[in-house]
Amino acid sequence: MIPLALIALTAAPLLSAVAPQSLPGAALLGGTALAAPGQAWRLAQADDQGADAERPAHRPGTAEAPSDDAAAKAKDAPATPAADALPMRGLAGPYLASRMAAIQNDFPNASDYALRALAQDDTDPFLQDSALVALIAAGEMERATALAGTMADQGRATELARLVRRTELARTARWDDLIADLDTAPKQSDASEAPGAELVDGLIRAWALLGAGRAGESLSEFKRLAKTRGAATMVNYHRALAQAKVGDFEGAEQLLSDPTVGAHILGVIARAQVLSQLERNKDAIAMLEASPGLEEEPQLGALLERLKKGETLPFDAVQTPADGIAQVFLTFGSVLVSNDEPDPLALIHARLAEYLSPRLGEARLLAAQLLQGFGQFDLAEQEFDALRELGDMRPVAELARIDVLARAERLDDAEKAALALTAAHPELAQGWIALGDLLRQQDKFTQAVPAYDKAISLIGKDSPEALWFPLYARGIALERAGQFPKAEADFRAALKIRPDSAQVLNYLGYSMVDRNENLDEALNLIKRAVELRPDDGYILDSLAWAYYRLGRYDEAVAPMERAVAAMAGDALVNDHMGDIYWMAGRQREAEIQWHRALSLKPATEAEAHRIRAKLDRGLDAVLAEEKANGGKLPPPPPQPAPADSGSEGD
Repeated sequence: MIPLALIALTAAPLLSAVAPQSLPGAALLGGTALAAPGQAWRLAQADDQGADAERPAHRPGTAEAPSDDAAAKAKDAPATPAADALPMRGLAGPYLASRMAAIQNDFPNASDYALRALAQDDTDPFLQDSALVALIAAGEMERATALAGTMADQGRATELARLVRRTELARTARWDDLIADLDTAPKQSDASEAPGAELVDGLIRAWALLGAGRAGESLSEFKRLAKTRGAATMVNYHRALAQAKVGDFEGAEQLLSDPTVGAHILGVIARAQVLSQLERNKDAIAMLEASPGLEEEPQLGALLERLKKGETLPFDAVQTPADGIAQVFLTFGSVLVSNDEPDPLALIHARLAEYLSPRLGEARLLAAQLLQGFGQFDLAEQEFDALRELGDMRPVAELARIDVLARAERLDDAEKAALALTAAHPELAQGWIALGDLLRQQDKFTQAVPAYDKAISLIGKDSPEALWFPLYARGIALERAGQFPKAEADFRAALKIRPDSAQVLNYLGYSMVDRNENLDEALNLIKRAVELRPDDGYILDSLAWAYYRLGRYDEAVAPMERAVAAMAGDALVNDHMGDIYWMAGRQREAEIQWHRALSLKPATEAEAHRIRAKLDRGLDAVLAEEKANGGKLPPPPPQPAPADSGSEGD
């Protein structure tokens, strides 16, 4: 089922309007205070044009390199101490601590320290906005509302503070006050520079008019807003909800029948209810059965069953105008997420949406995915817990939760969740792929293969584009399980679907190099991968290693040096650089690289032992020892046990 984000794809001209400059406090989000989230909520089966290349095992027993640099950075980053652990006096301490916590996306501590700073100076608008941003991001909406009220009372309300204030007026159904606040707000000096901000205010005002009992004015406002360039699809969805809310189901159906308006889960639910209210259950059933991904959405399945029983569905897609405003925030949050580099303001919009309408599952799912992108896995898990309590833990949400658990290195919990998902929804191919990915991540390669088998059988040959990733992933599992002929068949099948997949080209090419098979073809495969991703360190490493295996040492130097430049902190890449330098006659440089590789802590003790042996005896001697020992370096002699200095007689 299409997510809500797609209702706003035609609103691309508006993206700049809700960029950081639209809200003064957003400078804290887009700058050094909060790092912008990546696409971390995407599961491992993301398109290879945007995902890191998977690294083949360079030697038997070598673990795969982590595929998520963001998660590694989050793990290694120093934890911000809890706000109550460090007593601080004065302004500088809590201010700097808040900034550091914000840089690490540690929203709870950032908000606590920001409030401590405000206790020292409650008149600084920058400190106030810093605290407001952190409070909202942490989900502390009651404290954020109180702070926004203080800022308004002091005459220092920023645009963000005014937005929070309006959210509270809507939540408490103070519609006349909300309309007055909007009508008396300072106008943009150049409205053409911020049409998105005007559109948000306009949609809020239209819903507020409906709440105040001024339905005619409300619908007229929606019609006016629909004329905004690029906004018709977005506005007409809200207009349809408003018309249905006042009983104009014919008008609502006319709008929702436009596939660009209602082709997302909330739109499908609203349209099914509208059709049922028009006594058109058969049309509602046909519409639901034609909806893509129906089997993945229990909500839609439940509606379908009720319609087939002859029930007339009530229209409760929006129960109050506040629910409508919550969907306004959700709409704009989704617009920001659908951009290539989502703006952190999306999290603010998601938080405002769930504060206004706590039962709006899509808002909680959006917040969870964004928090996952920020590396705030515990906060994301709270959102998933809320979804579960709502009974709205749909497969798409469970898949996102599994990804959160995996990125938080809670692999046992993630595996249990994936097993539960495949048991509850055995027909869901993505569930089996997620299970296979988790098993593969834990080096359970033999167990991962049947999970991918199931996914591939469910997808079938009728959807070849959906097959490339499980074929590729199963190939990795088979290769790591020592079944290369089967793995090669999967890699080649994946390449037939995506001949320009740098991931697959690199993995297949390097696997051949590592096995010393089909070296000319392997080199061509890797060269093609480099053409597609010229700056990918893993792929450059593969190209250099292919030249090395072919004995073309001088040609191996340049790509290996580029790989080291791209991945200076990778032990294996530095180790390879040393080997290539040695064979190119640059022994002193080789020793420097091996020393560096050791300092970077190789993945296994066997790798560290091999590097120490090269430093001790040289690569030629190590290769000779490996050849004489069946391809493996003999283990180091056992170290003598230390003498017992406390024995009797000493």
